[in-house]
Amino acid sequence: MGGGATRRTEPGEAVHGEDWWGQDLSGVEHTGVRFTDVDLTETTATGAVFTDCVFSGVRFNASRWTDSAFTGCTFRRCSFFDARFERAKLVGSRFDDCTFGLLHVEGGNWSFVNLHRASLERVRVEGARLREADLAGVKAEGALLRGLDLSGSDLTDADLRGADLRGSDLSSLDPLRARLTGAVVDADQAVVLAEALGAVVVGR
Repeated sequence: MGGGATRRTEPGEAVHGEDWWGQDLSGVEHTGVRFTDVDLTETTATGAVFTDCVFSGVRFNASRWTDSAFTGCTFRRCSFFDARFERAKLVGSRFDDCTFGLLHVEGGNWSFVNLHRASLERVRVEGARLREADLAGVKAEGALLRGLDLSGSDLTDADLRGADLRGSDLSSLDPLRARLTGAVVDADQAVVLAEALGAVVVGR
């Protein structure tokens, strides 16, 4: 079906092994659908809505999602190589054993997302909301994580070495329980981290 007519689904349907390569999924709605081994490579979409869907072994490689929503969804063993999400909503979604090489996220709402122990090295996430997200144990060495609302998020044991964190809310980050060697922060963030270590900052 790659490049052909847009595939429609019924609520609760199971979609297995289909080729949706290069399709334009703009405006489609899928509810409670189980996608297994589906190829969404180079798919594009504006305003697509996925609610309570389960994606297993799905390839999102080089796909583009604008103003689209994946709310309450579960992603297992999915690949997001070079995928791009702009102003997308992924509130309450969960990612298990997924790969994210060269993922680019710009804006959007990823609050309450579960990325526990995810490998996020070299990803670019800018201007997004990740309030109360589970980011414990993430491996984000060298990632660009700028301008993020991370308030209330769990960053326990996060590996942020060499990451660019400028402009992000680090109020929930315990610098004694994360790896921060070489991380890039701005002056305000440096104060927050120093105070978290018990230092008294003067001359502000």
